[in-house]
Amino acid sequence: MSLPPIRRMIAGAIAAILLATALPLRAQQSEPLGELAKKEQERRKTVKAAGKVYSNKDLPKPAAPTPASGGASLPPAATTPDAKGETPKTATKDEKDEAWWHGRIVQAREAQRRGEAFAEALQSRINALSSDAVNRDDPYQRAKAAEDRQKAVSELARVTAEIDQAKKEIVAIEEEARQAAVPPGWLR
Repeated sequence: MSLPPIRRMIAGAIAAILLATALPLRAQQSEPLGELAKKEQERRKTVKAAGKVYSNKDLPKPAAPTPASGGASLPPAATTPDAKGETPKTATKDEKDEAWWHGRIVQAREAQRRGEAFAEALQSRINALSSDAVNRDDPYQRAKAAEDRQKAVSELARVTAEIDQAKKEIVAIEEEARQAAVPPGWLR
């Protein structure tokens, strides 16, 4: 019984692929692991030492972000080091300008927004894991899904606490600004 030409070509191609993939595996298996380790050890002795190792001291200092440039990661007064090279923890009365207040409130609101987005994603994961745990037939898989769900519930509780803390921080900033007679537009 003879195969049609197209089937012969396919069979030949499959045989060639199998042969090509099997040969490198045979070559790798023929050398014992101990000999490979000795060769690698010798190779490492002949390799030169690594070049210069860079650290944070070698990197340029980033400029303080400004609210106008969209960089509201920290208020400008809190990111500029003093004469000793240390970052001050609070700004003086003269440094508390519109940019400082705006940067501070934006940072707090961004922390709250990130926390809420993460909480929403965790809740979605909890719902999926709850459904998965109920619908599994295998007891091991069911237990694993329940365990993962419990971890997600714990993480959701932690994130909820962070959201509450961010809300309290926003209220505290607004109250501090009110007591300092800061114009409301500075906190927008």
